[in-house]
Amino acid sequence: MSQKKKIHYAWWILAGLAIMVGIAKGGIMTAGGLFLTPVTEDLSIGMGSLSLYFSISSIVTMIFLPIAGKMMAKYDIRMILVIGVILQAGSFAMFGLMNSVWGWYLFCIPMSIGSIFVCQMAGPVLINNWFKKHNGLAMGIMVASGGLFGAILQPMAGNLIDSQGWRNTYIILGVLVMAIVIPIVLLTIRMAPQQKGLQPLGVDEVKSNEKTIPKAVTSKGVTAVVARKSSAFYALLLFFFFITAIGSFGQHVAPFAMGLGYDITFAGNAMGGWSIGVLLGALSFGILSDKIGAKNTALFAMILGLVPIGILLAIPENSAMFTLAIAIYGFVVASIGTLGPLLTTALFGNKEYSEIYASAVIGLAVAGIVALPGYGYIFEFTGSYTSVLVAIAFMLTINLVLIILAFKGKKKLEEAGHWN
Repeated sequence: MSQKKKIHYAWWILAGLAIMVGIAKGGIMTAGGLFLTPVTEDLSIGMGSLSLYFSISSIVTMIFLPIAGKMMAKYDIRMILVIGVILQAGSFAMFGLMNSVWGWYLFCIPMSIGSIFVCQMAGPVLINNWFKKHNGLAMGIMVASGGLFGAILQPMAGNLIDSQGWRNTYIILGVLVMAIVIPIVLLTIRMAPQQKGLQPLGVDEVKSNEKTIPKAVTSKGVTAVVARKSSAFYALLLFFFFITAIGSFGQHVAPFAMGLGYDITFAGNAMGGWSIGVLLGALSFGILSDKIGAKNTALFAMILGLVPIGILLAIPENSAMFTLAIAIYGFVVASIGTLGPLLTTALFGNKEYSEIYASAVIGLAVAGIVALPGYGYIFEFTGSYTSVLVAIAFMLTINLVLIILAFKGKKKLEEAGHWN
């Protein structure tokens, strides 16, 4: 009699990650842009001055990322994530009590530290620990969760700002995130399969001559010291910079829409379209990367990104086309969360993945320092986002070149015998 096969605990890890990352991103990180116009108008703050808090967040992220990687390896993951959620969501709620731009500058610091663990580091590290098979699919599902929850929370946030005001909406979203995410973390998250007496999903399927390949083979790749000196690493670092600068425009979609004459409810719905695009893109990129590889999937994403830019430059006043363009843009931006980690693994393996990834995503932090407030100041001085859109098209083109250069750099590492 055949026994019913149990669901591997890796899938429960993924479910917990999907809820945690999805709600934290959809309810806090992506929603931040919806508040820019209401806050600047109510408190008479310039768009560039307020969006400067994104830049401070990015500086904090850049400084704290290497520390976060070491902390995750040293301390209990559940304790770290619970504290991270309280810092992130609690600080977001505090924005609702602020009367000066300095409040955003102050509370964005603990918010950024918390988001490093909750939204950036935990997912890739845990998925690499738990999944030796379906890694790309798992990464895609996790990133897609941000789109799924964002599709619900973005329109909800827009309607709440319209009906309850921006202050109450900050508090409602912050408390909601803490109330849902903390129990999920405590119930589901574990750092490694060994804590449950298990092996990673798919490790038993990697066999050679009926013998499981030695454990060292499952940790194949380049050391962090070697990786950081390679041309592949610098190409990946720049890729992270430009793709994050491209994705950063998401925080300015609402001001862009409202600058064209649309209202906050439409902006919230457009961001809902963005989130649906993220959902579909994350799933598509995860599946595509398993089928055609991270390199080809990344090239496809950058080419596709030129489509919404063309629409937004040509016919932004058409509401249906505007929403469609934002949805396609969200589809492409899903590549940050999905392809970033997968490209890191494809280029450098998983021998010292967390250290290499933590170093490479410094490009993400630097992009936030420059792009997020930069877009705000451009709008403040010119009254238009046209030049921003042109710059984004240029960055998409540069990324095509960087992807090709990164994989040429990988070949050099292999030829030099550093991949083992």
